[in-house]
Amino acid sequence: MGHGTRRQPVGLFVGLCTLDVVQLVDHVPGPDEKLTAHDQTVAAGGPAAGAAAVFAHLGGRARLLTGLGRHPLARAAAADLAALGVSVDDLAGDTAGPPAVSSVLVTAGSGRRAVASTNAGRHRLAAPDGLDALVADCDIVELDGHHMELAIAVARAARAAGRPTVLDGGSWKEGTQALLSSIDVAVCSADFRPPGTRTPAQTLAYLHARGVTWAAVSGGADPVVWSGPDGKGVVEVPPTVVVDTLGAGDFLHGAFAYHWAPVHGAGAMGERDRADRFAVALARAAEVASRSCASFGTRSWMLGR
Repeated sequence: MGHGTRRQPVGLFVGLCTLDVVQLVDHVPGPDEKLTAHDQTVAAGGPAAGAAAVFAHLGGRARLLTGLGRHPLARAAAADLAALGVSVDDLAGDTAGPPAVSSVLVTAGSGRRAVASTNAGRHRLAAPDGLDALVADCDIVELDGHHMELAIAVARAARAAGRPTVLDGGSWKEGTQALLSSIDVAVCSADFRPPGTRTPAQTLAYLHARGVTWAAVSGGADPVVWSGPDGKGVVEVPPTVVVDTLGAGDFLHGAFAYHWAPVHGAGAMGERDRADRFAVALARAAEVASRSCASFGTRSWMLGR
């Protein structure tokens, strides 16, 4: 991986895992319309799961805290992640019902997607026994804000243990305000709008005012805007012929966590050096996200298909 004898990072990912059923279509069907898909894929999805998958793909050790249950569809999602090298701690193992399922239609030619999902509302997850040891065993913790009570508990444990915490800010959720007090880095989408904010600059200022040290806002193919204690800037997203944007944001976050982990040098630098390192980690993450958009589905680009 180009890191010499440096060991690979260990990442703890906390949040949503779904089963994604993805169809490639010419257009999103209208009422009572049936159409034949050109292709399909079924895989584990969700922000934390996707981030964990790419973290493992890049060579890290990824562990996912989530809620799936024992339904056959849940086992399919877990098996998909296991095949990618992700260790799954299922905190809803006694639940008999199906997991959250995302139905995704990807429009051929544009890569745009239409998504319907039940998200994390089915499970209310408590922190597992041995949480402190679990956190101590990792180098970096990423949270997507789903399963909020669990996220807050893990983030506080990580802060107490001195492990860097990264928020995947996909959207503002109930409880996000409380979570921010234990977040070191927030990498947010343009849809993440804290109360009273309308622009990326306002979002960055809001996050810094609440103790977040490093923050960034992504906007698809638009540059990633970032700021920190001793620097700010933009990171260009490499151009690509877009086939499918599904999962690109999740892969951005997982790749960022991989490259920002302290074993890659982010822990012992001065602030100016850390600003450069932050920009480099974002740039490498943007490269991964862009590459994932060049093929259909969330797995073929990882598996070389």
